[in-house]
Amino acid sequence: MENLTFDQLPRAVSLLHEQMGRIERLLLEQRPQQEAAAILNIHEAAALLHLSVATLYTKVSCREVPFSKRGKRLYFHRGELEEWVRQGRKKTVSEIREEAVQLAAGKKKK
Repeated sequence: MENLTFDQLPRAVSLLHEQMGRIERLLLEQRPQQEAAAILNIHEAAALLHLSVATLYTKVSCREVPFSKRGKRLYFHRGELEEWVRQGRKKTVSEIREEAVQLAAGKKKK
Protein backbone atom coordinates (compact mmCIF):
# COMPACT_ATOMS: atom_id res chain seq x y z
CA MET A 1 0.00 0.00 0.00
CA GLU A 2 1.44 3.34 -1.01
CA ASN A 3 1.50 6.42 1.19
CA LEU A 4 -0.97 9.05 0.10
CA THR A 5 -0.45 12.76 0.38
CA PHE A 6 -3.17 15.10 1.56
CA ASP A 7 -3.68 16.29 -2.03
CA GLN A 8 -4.31 12.70 -3.21
CA LEU A 9 -6.99 11.93 -0.60
CA PRO A 10 -10.04 13.19 -2.55
CA ARG A 11 -9.15 11.02 -5.55
CA ALA A 12 -8.46 7.99 -3.35
CA VAL A 13 -11.80 8.38 -1.56
CA SER A 14 -13.55 8.71 -4.91
CA LEU A 15 -11.94 5.48 -6.18
CA LEU A 16 -12.88 3.64 -2.98
CA HIS A 17 -16.45 4.86 -3.30
CA GLU A 18 -16.68 3.60 -6.90
CA GLN A 19 -15.23 0.21 -5.96
CA MET A 20 -17.63 -0.18 -3.04
CA GLY A 21 -20.54 0.61 -5.38
CA ARG A 22 -19.41 -2.12 -7.79
CA ILE A 23 -19.03 -4.65 -4.98
CA GLU A 24 -22.48 -3.80 -3.64
CA ARG A 25 -24.07 -4.23 -7.09
CA LEU A 26 -22.36 -7.61 -7.54
CA LEU A 27 -23.56 -8.83 -4.15
CA LEU A 28 -27.12 -7.69 -4.80
CA GLU A 29 -27.12 -9.47 -8.17
CA GLN A 30 -26.01 -12.73 -6.54
CA ARG A 31 -28.54 -12.68 -3.69
CA PRO A 32 -31.62 -13.80 -5.70
CA GLN A 33 -29.62 -16.64 -7.26
CA GLN A 34 -28.44 -17.85 -3.84
CA GLU A 35 -31.92 -17.65 -2.31
CA ALA A 36 -33.48 -19.46 -5.26
CA ALA A 37 -30.86 -22.18 -5.08
CA ALA A 38 -31.54 -22.66 -1.36
CA ILE A 39 -35.00 -24.10 -2.09
CA LEU A 40 -35.00 -27.37 -4.00
CA ASN A 41 -37.69 -29.43 -5.69
CA ILE A 42 -37.93 -33.20 -5.29
CA HIS A 43 -35.58 -33.94 -8.20
CA GLU A 44 -32.91 -31.47 -7.04
CA ALA A 45 -33.13 -32.75 -3.46
CA ALA A 46 -32.82 -36.37 -4.63
CA ALA A 47 -29.76 -35.45 -6.69
CA LEU A 48 -28.21 -33.59 -3.73
CA LEU A 49 -28.72 -36.59 -1.43
CA HIS A 50 -27.76 -39.14 -4.11
CA LEU A 51 -31.12 -40.89 -3.70
CA SER A 52 -33.74 -41.92 -6.20
CA VAL A 53 -36.89 -39.79 -6.28
CA ALA A 54 -38.91 -42.82 -5.12
CA THR A 55 -36.63 -43.30 -2.10
CA LEU A 56 -36.93 -39.63 -1.23
CA TYR A 57 -40.74 -39.84 -1.45
CA THR A 58 -40.60 -42.79 0.96
CA LYS A 59 -38.43 -40.82 3.40
CA VAL A 60 -40.88 -37.90 3.17
CA SER A 61 -43.89 -40.13 3.85
CA CYS A 62 -42.10 -41.59 6.92
CA ARG A 63 -41.08 -38.04 7.91
CA GLU A 64 -37.40 -39.01 8.00
CA VAL A 65 -36.21 -36.00 6.03
CA PRO A 66 -37.06 -32.30 6.55
CA PHE A 67 -39.41 -30.88 3.91
CA SER A 68 -42.09 -28.26 3.27
CA LYS A 69 -45.31 -28.81 1.38
CA ARG A 70 -47.44 -26.28 -0.49
CA GLY A 71 -50.45 -27.81 -2.13
CA LYS A 72 -49.27 -30.94 -3.88
CA ARG A 73 -45.67 -29.78 -4.21
CA LEU A 74 -42.76 -30.72 -1.96
CA TYR A 75 -39.92 -28.29 -1.27
CA PHE A 76 -36.64 -28.85 0.48
CA HIS A 77 -34.21 -26.34 1.99
CA ARG A 78 -30.62 -27.08 1.05
CA GLY A 79 -29.29 -26.11 4.48
CA GLU A 80 -31.78 -28.33 6.30
CA LEU A 81 -30.91 -31.30 4.10
CA GLU A 82 -27.18 -30.76 4.64
CA GLU A 83 -27.73 -30.55 8.41
CA TRP A 84 -29.87 -33.72 8.29
CA VAL A 85 -27.01 -35.56 6.58
CA ARG A 86 -24.51 -34.25 9.16
CA GLN A 87 -26.68 -35.40 12.07
CA GLY A 88 -26.65 -38.94 10.71
CA ARG A 89 -22.87 -39.17 10.99
CA LYS A 90 -21.68 -42.34 12.72
CA LYS A 91 -18.71 -42.27 15.05
CA THR A 92 -15.50 -44.04 14.12
CA VAL A 93 -14.13 -46.90 16.22
CA SER A 94 -11.39 -44.66 17.57
CA GLU A 95 -13.96 -42.00 18.61
CA ILE A 96 -16.05 -44.63 20.42
CA ARG A 97 -12.93 -46.03 22.10
CA GLU A 98 -11.90 -42.52 23.22
CA GLU A 99 -15.37 -41.88 24.68
CA ALA A 100 -15.21 -45.19 26.55
CA VAL A 101 -11.80 -44.30 28.00
CA GLN A 102 -13.06 -40.88 29.11
CA LEU A 103 -16.20 -42.39 30.61
CA ALA A 104 -14.20 -45.04 32.47
CA ALA A 105 -11.78 -42.41 33.75
CA GLY A 106 -14.68 -40.31 34.98
CA LYS A 107 -16.20 -43.21 36.93
CA LYS A 108 -12.88 -44.09 38.58
CA LYS A 109 -12.56 -40.59 40.05
CA LYS A 110 -15.81 -40.93 42.01
